[in-house]
Parts: sequence; structure tokens; C-alpha cells
Amino acid sequence: MTNLFHKQFKINGISFDTVEEILAVTSNISSDIHTFLQDWFSVKPTISVQTSGSTGIPKVIELKKRHMINSAFATAQYFDLPAKTTALLCLPITYIAGKMMLIRAINLGWQLDIVDATSYPLKNVSKSYDFSAMVPLQLENSLDKIDGIKKLIVGGGVVSNQLQDKLQKVDCQVFATYGMTETITHIAVKKLNHVHKYPNFYEVLPNVSIYKDERNCLVIEAKNVSEEVLFTNDVVQLISNKKFDWLGRFDNVINSGGIKLHAEVIEEKLAKVIKNRFFVAGIPDEKLGEMLVLLIESVVKIENETFLKSKLFEEIKSLKTLSKFELPKEIYLTTQFIETTSGKIQRKKTVESLQF
Repeated sequence: MTNLFHKQFKINGISFDTVEEILAVTSNISSDIHTFLQDWFSVKPTISVQTSGSTGIPKVIELKKRHMINSAFATAQYFDLPAKTTALLCLPITYIAGKMMLIRAINLGWQLDIVDATSYPLKNVSKSYDFSAMVPLQLENSLDKIDGIKKLIVGGGVVSNQLQDKLQKVDCQVFATYGMTETITHIAVKKLNHVHKYPNFYEVLPNVSIYKDERNCLVIEAKNVSEEVLFTNDVVQLISNKKFDWLGRFDNVINSGGIKLHAEVIEEKLAKVIKNRFFVAGIPDEKLGEMLVLLIESVVKIENETFLKSKLFEEIKSLKTLSKFELPKEIYLTTQFIETTSGKIQRKKTVESLQF
């Protein structure tokens, strides 16, 4: 057995003397967690991890265990989370975010409680915790109890403006994270509430260097977690050598009549008037090259679709933050977006599935 554990490490209040004890306890909690920990405590130097597939075909990659440990210590250093930190694991162990909550606890000596990875993770939770990690939907559904957690990181999707407004009323310190499977979760964080200086930007963790390529996409050098330089498809504005503003995915840039439009920037503005799930995209157009359109998910059949679109167009035009180039030319309703297995919208496949 390798990768020994910190003696302060606990799961659901149980402490351990041997790896065999950890495996015995986790076999009664979750077969997925048990299998993962068998792999973690084996002599194999790497862990096989599934990517989410939000930006391409899901694939399995190999991560070095020593890099995962380095990532755990970087998180602890940044957020000041020493041994005996109480933490809650409410994410699925299938992907890297859930795995890393376990690795942090094992190596840092945290006292970890594990609950089912549902959309309402705090529903049956009465204890308080120093630290946890959630996706935006879990956070949205936990606002009434979120003050039971001191520090919370949120990843796996964009936190909407509406949710961020609600976070200003809670005491829990909430941070958005930037990262991917290849960077072993986050390499940068941004505080979402009780920020005294706006706008607020992502700040990289210790031992991370960033710059831009010729596409204005972020390039990451983080040798503690990846021996390769990582060229991303995330368009950013560099604020300093340690801070950046995320503008959106290069894949989602729409070239309409020579004007480059960032889908995510437009969506942030449109979110003020659209309550359903939606996104904007570019579809082929003879004059413009790409025409900006708005796609809205509506699981219930709309009786008067024409009236609804007309009303929505008026609301969109009233948004003073939108430039004339950012106004969608058409609105399309669809009953269901195509998603990845982790629930992220697959924009390209959804657009391709619709007949324009």
C-alpha cells in the first residue's frame, strides 16, 4: 500500500489506524468511493479520471497521485484549511471534484462527512462545516442552510447573476473556481460575495503562472499539478500575472458581420430577463457569416409561441447593457437541450439537432 493517510483523517466521525480499516468502512458507504480508494492506496502511481465532456468528447485521462496531493495542499494553503478541518462531501465521486474532496481529507487530516450527491445536499444535514464544494444547482437549493458552511467553492458551471445577488445575504464565504480535470480541479478562484472592490477577478493559486496565446486564450503553467503547459479554449482578459477575467469559450465566439461576439458575455446580460435555461449561438447566414440567435429550453409546450417571442424581444431590447450587435436576431424554443452525463449543455449538438 502507498499514499498513507494523515492520522487526523476521519470519515463520518470514524478515525482509522490502517488503510484496511478505511476500505472496510467505505465499502459500506459507497461502492464507487470504495473502488476509488482501493485504486488510490494501490502501488500504481496514477489515477484514471473521466473528463466531463462539456467541451469535447468525454475521455479518460491519467493523473499522477503526487500531482493530486500537490493540488490538495495548494487548496489548503489558499483557503487556510489545516488538519481537523470539518468538511462535507456532497459531489459524485465519478469526476475529479468529488475525488479531490477525498484526497484533501486523506492527506490534510480533515474530518470528512459524506452525504448523497443530490440536488438538495443539505436537506438532511444539521451539522456545521468549515469547507465544502458544490455545483451551482446544489448551492441554489441550499441557500436556507448554507450558513452552516464557512467556506464553499462552486464549480461545474457558471453562477448566474441572480444567484450571486442572493449570495450577498448569506454569511458563508462563496468562491467560484476555474479549472478542469487536467489541472486537477481549480487553479484559480474568485470570491462571489461580500467583495469590497468590483469588478472581481479570478486569482491563481500558489505556483501557477498564466499568459495568453494568439487567440487571447488562457495558457496555464502549473508544474505542481501538470508537467505539460495547458493551452485552453477560454478567452480571457489578463488583469495581472496572477489575475484574469474569464470572457467565454473560444468555441462559442460568434463572428457576425466581422464583429466577434462572446456568447457567455451576452448570456450574462440576457439572464436578467430570461428565467428558463438558454444560450446564444451563431448559425450560418449568407450576409453576416453567422447570425446571432437565442435558444430557450421550454419543457412545457407554449400555446402562443409568437406572442411569447414578441414579448421577450421587447424585454431584451430594453436591456441597456446590450449593444446593437448583441441583440439576437431570432429566438428558438426547444423542449430539451442535449446534455453531457454531468448535466452540462452541449451547445453544438443542441444547435445541430434543430432544423433552422
